[in-house]
Amino acid sequence: MSLISRLDSRNPTFTQALEQLLAWEETQHEAVEATVKTIIARVRAEGDAALLEYTNRFDQRHADHMDQLSIGPEALQAALASIDPIARAALEQAAERIRDYHQRQQQGSWQYEDALGTLLGQKVTPMDRVGLYVPGGKASYPSSVLMCAIPAKVAGVQEVVMVSPTPAGEANPLVLAAAAIAGVERIFTVGGAQAIAALAYGTATIPKVDKIVGPGNIYVATAKRAVFGAVDIDMIAGPSEILIIADGQTPPDWVAMDLFSQAEHDQDAQAILISPNAAYLDQVYASLERLLPTLARQSIAAVSLAKRGALIRVESMAQALELSNRIAPEHLELSVADPEALMPHLRHAGAIFMGRYTSEALGDYCAGPNHVLPTAGTARFSSPLGVYDFQKRSSIIRCTAQGASTLGKMAATLAYGESLEAHARSAEYRILPEVN
Repeated sequence: MSLISRLDSRNPTFTQALEQLLAWEETQHEAVEATVKTIIARVRAEGDAALLEYTNRFDQRHADHMDQLSIGPEALQAALASIDPIARAALEQAAERIRDYHQRQQQGSWQYEDALGTLLGQKVTPMDRVGLYVPGGKASYPSSVLMCAIPAKVAGVQEVVMVSPTPAGEANPLVLAAAAIAGVERIFTVGGAQAIAALAYGTATIPKVDKIVGPGNIYVATAKRAVFGAVDIDMIAGPSEILIIADGQTPPDWVAMDLFSQAEHDQDAQAILISPNAAYLDQVYASLERLLPTLARQSIAAVSLAKRGALIRVESMAQALELSNRIAPEHLELSVADPEALMPHLRHAGAIFMGRYTSEALGDYCAGPNHVLPTAGTARFSSPLGVYDFQKRSSIIRCTAQGASTLGKMAATLAYGESLEAHARSAEYRILPEVN
């Protein structure tokens, strides 16, 4: 197995090779779907009893009451006080930057009056309660707590409830500290499909939420897909992705490590470099070979690069931009001298990192914009998680008598055209009599 694929846009088989490289669809295992269906049904029917059984079985716990699976504000504050001061400062500074960015996304209600005197508008209202899923064990990400909970609080969500498994009862103190900083009210140490079911339908202990956000394994993703409709969800996320467009002037070690920053996530992650500079691609390849053995997650990164990574030579920067729009990457790095010049040509990307000094890792943790991003080409039609995802909009209409009369004639005509008589007559009742 080669270190990473080398593609050339001039090759007659390039398009086919690119399609194969990009092809990814989350495997839907019948066994997983059947298991998730059973778990959801049991949680709906048995509530807390099912949660206790599943948690004890899957997470090596010995709880006999839901109080043992609950973490309150005092414990969160204790965790915040216990962590390393440098780590605490980093979390607090990152939270401040994330909060400042997302405050600028807030949308207010609005109204206007038309020529008929009809008041029209939109009322923007936050959701009441949001559920946040945070993986436990080895895959514990305090940054995801900040990225999911802070926009919800900025939006005005009254309560953020977090679920996070604690295998063998061990909680990650950084995750708890991040929850305290982000304003999470309650944490329940349950995970998997059973936690998603509890958030979606509610139990005696865990309240039903309006929306579920946050990453998880295939069981969590399958459960989120299954409960969508009973609640809203953020997205069904695929493997992490990075696409780098380079002009050949960035130090090759920098770009190699940027590729590794996604490849180390998991074996299905995708890291792609595009450049018109063939010699530079050779330099980056050499950096990848030399630096890969230095990574703690070398084995994961190696499989990711070999399965789904690529160094792509193109004929021009214009072609690089065309490929970027075709791929619609989660993370797009413009490692070039003048990134501003490329921006007007870019249509599809979850997040764009401009210039040689802007590594994707900064966006993951502390730059400010959200790191929950569309993957697998869905940036063509979806956006990063934001304040707007925790708000809903209600239309406002208020007619005067004259306005109702004028609009009623139009509405009645259209309703009769659709053979909806009651609609038409409802509008006609409000038509004012003609004055001679």
